[in-house]
Amino acid sequence: MFNKKLFNKTLDKFIMLTISIVVILFILYPFIAVFIESLFEDGSINLSKLFNFIITEKKLIYNSLLMAILTAVLTTTVTVAIAIYWFISGKRLKKIINATLFLTLISPPFISSLSYINLFGRRGFITYELLHLRINPYGLPGIVFMQSVGFISLNALILIGILKTMDSSTINSARSLGAKTNNIITDIIIPYLKSGIVVVFMLTFVRSLADFSTPAIIGGSYNVLATEAYLSIISAGDINRSALINLVLFSIAIIIFIIFRNNFKNISTNSFSNGDNNIVINKSGLIFNIFKIITILFLGILIIQYSSIFISAFTKSIGGKKHFTLEHFNNSKQYFTTTYVRSIVYSLIAGITSSFLGLFIVYYMQIRKLKFFKFIDFIATLPYIVPGTFFGIGYILAFNKAPLKLTGTVYIVVLNLIFKVLPFATKTNLTTVSQINKELTNSVKDLGGFGLYDFKDVVLPMAKESLFLTFVNGFTSSMTTIGSIIFLVYPAQKLITLVLFDVVQSGKYGVASVLSCLIILTCLLINGLYYKIISKKEK
Repeated sequence: MFNKKLFNKTLDKFIMLTISIVVILFILYPFIAVFIESLFEDGSINLSKLFNFIITEKKLIYNSLLMAILTAVLTTTVTVAIAIYWFISGKRLKKIINATLFLTLISPPFISSLSYINLFGRRGFITYELLHLRINPYGLPGIVFMQSVGFISLNALILIGILKTMDSSTINSARSLGAKTNNIITDIIIPYLKSGIVVVFMLTFVRSLADFSTPAIIGGSYNVLATEAYLSIISAGDINRSALINLVLFSIAIIIFIIFRNNFKNISTNSFSNGDNNIVINKSGLIFNIFKIITILFLGILIIQYSSIFISAFTKSIGGKKHFTLEHFNNSKQYFTTTYVRSIVYSLIAGITSSFLGLFIVYYMQIRKLKFFKFIDFIATLPYIVPGTFFGIGYILAFNKAPLKLTGTVYIVVLNLIFKVLPFATKTNLTTVSQINKELTNSVKDLGGFGLYDFKDVVLPMAKESLFLTFVNGFTSSMTTIGSIIFLVYPAQKLITLVLFDVVQSGKYGVASVLSCLIILTCLLINGLYYKIISKKEK
């Protein structure tokens, strides 16, 4: 006779064991592999390699730190201005700002560079065709400007998420005492955003350091650590040097994460709040108007940037004039049926798998209170705080020989995508699962439920929305990612972001624009479906 209780308990233990093994194997093991490759020689640790690198590559480290600091300062300043202007604006304007900021999140990270070249390059539409200027747009200023444009949207949405949790009584009290808009901004709103401002500064600093695509496309002769790590493998085939560079980047990232861990924790639970505080503040004052100008300028840049990509996809410049053409689409056809479809399939697998994996980790940690899963959750967070190239190199080093030889296969790319987006899945599901009343899961046990019954009857139904959100994020991130998979994908298995990166580097901007449009529209479709389903449920 079939023993249901025994089967359920066996299944429960099988899932726990499988999750523990795959997280350790596909996240922790690649990390250890990078450390061994970087610091060990002939079986013993050799720190002199690291110290020699720091001494001999001072210029490279200086360039990277200067780029990251300038980008973080510019990005944080504009981010604060946009978030506060959003906070004071009316509902209709808030929706417009949100929608425009959202565009950047569903685009490949180097899409800004493509439009920058289209508009301000040596043959750019604005600099060359309109103003007849011959300027060099490459180097540090171009990198800082383009990285900032790419990072501001996510940072602004984080600060907006914090502002949504703000108690209106403080501001209403200040207003009743005669405080003006300038005073409310400087004495109440900015202090309230303090931890968020620190986080977006540090987040931007780390992301700027880890970004190799923007400096590779518009950096010119300005070299940084991330680009050098990429070129060490692609051009020189020196994986040891690349691992060493990534170790330096990882060391900086982990120091920042540890120092500001509490701030990150606060942000992770607050930034996705949907609260609406209906605070009314007078739209006046010098600071408000400066923030208004900054926001309008930034939104204008985003609109011009994306418009230029769509226009470039359908036009060709002949004799200084734009002419309609479908030539770029014809040249892109070869990627539609293979690379594009492959990218969608991989992204669907990564989105679905990471969502359920993240939910199970949170279930065992938060509902079942298994201490070991706190360790698993910590490991699952690691891909979030390291450069994508670090994670990619780790996979090459960890899975290049039997019995775990995966290099050159489809599996290594899909596995990398799944575990790269896992941190968002665990953090988002944690926010939902931590709100489940303990009495609900206890009642399942009181009614005779055992093993995974509380997961099936309580956790899964209540976490449906966060599951779908993590799927959408996993899909979008996988469709637009490049750093972690660029070393893993063989020419016959290329994904669309890698093809896009190649065509941008080879100067085929028309084809690049078509591929960019394709990625943006695909991600828009998936995200649009999500919001349609969510808004239907709320009615």
